[in-house]
Amino acid sequence: MTMTQTKKASDAARAGSTGTAMMSTIGRVNGIDVDALNDVMDAVRRDPMQGQVGFRVASAWKGQTRSEATITGYTLAGEQIPRQFTVAADEPVELLGTNAAPNPQELLMAAINACMMVGYVAGAAARGITLDTLEIETSGALDLRGFLGIDETVPPGYEKMRCTVRIKGDGTDEQFREIHETVMKTSPNYFNITRPISVEAELVVDD
Repeated sequence: MTMTQTKKASDAARAGSTGTAMMSTIGRVNGIDVDALNDVMDAVRRDPMQGQVGFRVASAWKGQTRSEATITGYTLAGEQIPRQFTVAADEPVELLGTNAAPNPQELLMAAINACMMVGYVAGAAARGITLDTLEIETSGALDLRGFLGIDETVPPGYEKMRCTVRIKGDGTDEQFREIHETVMKTSPNYFNITRPISVEAELVVDD
């Protein structure tokens, strides 16, 4: 049984339970179905293949500094799951763009924040902690001499970034620190931005 089938079966079982009202109250925290979260964890423990997730984004130039990324689906446990989204990117006018959308650096930070956000919310939900507010602010500064190739000694990317997490809920300070430490260890995008990863770049020149 795939993870998708496991979730559907679990949802159906809960919907048909005579204790639906009680399970609804206990099972959802911060909008997260804790029972479904546990089902996913159990499925991955039994079969690590169920935890294999693949993502793909295709971007196309839309003139000047504008681009549009298209998402058409992802793979979960070897199963292709369709979904459809587009994400626009541009640069500010001062950086030769039209300011029609966030720039790649802002989208990068948004992706880091969003990934970490899921970790805090799920971590709190798993502990039965109800959140009132959760905000993450990430910042960093670049030296354009690196990007523009003016000075080879200047890195084109960040040497340091700062993330500030503000959280409020009915958990204790110790519980929130535990959740924070777990997110730092398990957030995929935090991992991706804080450790070297291999990127294979292939050039295809069309006729």
